[in-house]
Amino acid sequence: MAGKSKNIKVTLKKSGIGYSERQRKTLLGLGLRKLRSSKVLKDTGAVRGMLEKVRHLIEVESVS
Repeated sequence: MAGKSKNIKVTLKKSGIGYSERQRKTLLGLGLRKLRSSKVLKDTGAVRGMLEKVRHLIEVESVS
């Protein structure tokens, strides 16, 4: 990966209301505040772990 870092686009598809505080804070940590909001993030292990915790609320796609 010399000079090239992969990115992923994360979109909030379902509200965090009614889920645990930990999951809501994970969404905030990812920068997702409103429904249908999207963020482009670096594809790292830490980000992948956060995405796994809230996979039922988000949609993930690869971006180049």
